[in-house]
Amino acid sequence: MADTRCGVIAIVGRPNVGKSTLLNHLLGQKLSITSRKPQTTRNQVLGVRTDGAMQYIFVDTPGLHLGQSKAINQAMNKAASSALSGVDLVLFLCDRTKWTEEDDFVLKLVAQQSAPTALVVNKLDLVQDQTVLLPFIDGLSARCEFDAVLPVSALRGKGLDELLQYLARRIPEGPHLFPEDQITDRSQRFLAAELVREKIIRQLGDELPYAAAVEIESFSEDERGVLHIHALILVERDGQKKILIGESGERLKSIGTAARKDMERAFDSKVMLKLWVKVKSGWSDDARALKTLGLDPLGDE
Repeated sequence: MADTRCGVIAIVGRPNVGKSTLLNHLLGQKLSITSRKPQTTRNQVLGVRTDGAMQYIFVDTPGLHLGQSKAINQAMNKAASSALSGVDLVLFLCDRTKWTEEDDFVLKLVAQQSAPTALVVNKLDLVQDQTVLLPFIDGLSARCEFDAVLPVSALRGKGLDELLQYLARRIPEGPHLFPEDQITDRSQRFLAAELVREKIIRQLGDELPYAAAVEIESFSEDERGVLHIHALILVERDGQKKILIGESGERLKSIGTAARKDMERAFDSKVMLKLWVKVKSGWSDDARALKTLGLDPLGDE
């Protein structure tokens, strides 16, 4: 049997630099939800890719961000920064040459890690003037000793072969930690909740950017193999509930239809999805409520 290699790779960066899009393309299927809104990802999501003797374990993290003190923001930052401990490699994503204070914040965290770090310059397809890239990369390389610099377009799938070749050279020898057909450590319930939340953000991103959370109340399979999923959507105010339901329930129906189609693809099964909306004021700043939704702002002390 060939020697096997297995490595844990953290994907980090500020919000909206394309971390989830990169993970989905590396896995060849949708695992992390995406939208044009920053802070779409709230939890660490583990994605596993096995190519023969090679197993890559990717940790997709929430975007590290500044200046928000709510419990949910603290939980997201904690999830992202804790992903850096104990990994074999770090992929630090930035969005072309659009550098911000939050990028500085992430770079400082990354520079303190002992794991080799590759700078991944994403959204290369949007760079109009390629001559600005080199001075930008040189400036960053003077501040952090990058193991490699990899320009990619995650959305277009460009540069990903080179990225995988780099990872294959750098991940250590060792046994695989997951069966070759497993792509995540997350449950189907978690993925179902995330797919509903993605549709809310995509359809109502301007009106309800971060005000909604999704909890799966029941998830069962009947004798015909049909999945019956009941999801509760939490919002903070009555006005948000009205927006989410829409006139004659049309908006909620549209969200449900889009989420159901994605679930059927993800679970390879017919899905019956029911959605409810409930007002729970202050859920995003309530540590106990966040814990029931899989986010822990305090962590294990």
